[in-house]
Amino acid sequence: MKKIAILGSTGSIGTQALDICARHPEEYRVTALTANRSREKLFDQVRRFRPEMAGLAEGISREEIPEDLRFCRWLSGPEALRAAAAEVETDQVLVSIVGIAGLQSVMDALGAGRQVLLANKEALVTGGHLVMDLAGRMGKPILPVDSEHSAIFQCLQAAGPNRPTKLLLTASGGPFRTWKKEDIHRATREQALKHPNWSMGAKITVDSASMFNKGLEIMEARWLFGLPADQIQVVVHPESIVHSAVAFEDGAVLAQLGVPDMRVPIGYAMAYPRRETTGVPAPDLFAIGKLTFEPPDEEKFPSLRMAREALAAGGAACAVLNGANEAANAAFLRGEISFGEIYARVARALDRLSGLPGNTLEDIREADRLARLISDGKD
Repeated sequence: MKKIAILGSTGSIGTQALDICARHPEEYRVTALTANRSREKLFDQVRRFRPEMAGLAEGISREEIPEDLRFCRWLSGPEALRAAAAEVETDQVLVSIVGIAGLQSVMDALGAGRQVLLANKEALVTGGHLVMDLAGRMGKPILPVDSEHSAIFQCLQAAGPNRPTKLLLTASGGPFRTWKKEDIHRATREQALKHPNWSMGAKITVDSASMFNKGLEIMEARWLFGLPADQIQVVVHPESIVHSAVAFEDGAVLAQLGVPDMRVPIGYAMAYPRRETTGVPAPDLFAIGKLTFEPPDEEKFPSLRMAREALAAGGAACAVLNGANEAANAAFLRGEISFGEIYARVARALDRLSGLPGNTLEDIREADRLARLISDGKD
């Protein structure tokens, strides 16, 4: 039986991971659950899975904990994340919290010798060199949960000695794939949140609409698989059936197909190197009929160009891009800026903060802080 701690248990990834735990109670024991602020949902999860420890990032007092849940150790704030990642006895830590907050949790889990199941791309975007160095020293390879990176990882398992030459990251294109550039820049919150294929949290859904999500995935793939950015190609695939592919030196291309359901990559990471049932059916190719592919329009979606430029710049440039985008994304969701202003704010931060070092966690946190200030117009 594998013991698993889930950071971000009330979000989309966390709830689907718990669904897999419920399907295989003989395989998984939940040892820790943390949430940001969804306390009632977390209370229900604690009742059902009875972990040793639970926590809320926003904080909770003992008086607020229902009487029937006081068997569990409750913690608040950053201490809850740290304890779940590194203190509670567990084999796996699923990091599915949103944003740069996941970086410290990944480092904590690796430092404690845990296997990290990564559903937080920002940890590698902002501190990929630090994360991969520690994972290598601890002998704990990162198991990706993002559907695209899981697909690449699965394809590489069949590679043998065949050397990969290109990673093909598929993208749905989001809700604005066929829109004109000027219409995209005027898009509303409601329009940005209508993803055609996937059900995700608000921040990630807006990132998908702007294609910053795919830019972050280029950075993540660079660190996970060790190929440079010029060997990572984004392919727009509206059906979201091919989750990504790998081209090899012998001319073969291997792809992983599946319906748009995150339980498949989550289950693969949890059970690796085995496979087990997830409750997800295989795609019906006859019903799908056809699969289409097209290049991304980087004039309409400059986020892809910005991501490659940040990777090439090195230092803390990727952390600057991520921090500025997180701040701009939040401002858009609050109704304070237009959709097009997201790109402008990230570009301004990258221009102002070029050359910052990114050698330590402190460097990365400082770059993130400054990027958010500039993005918010406070510096």
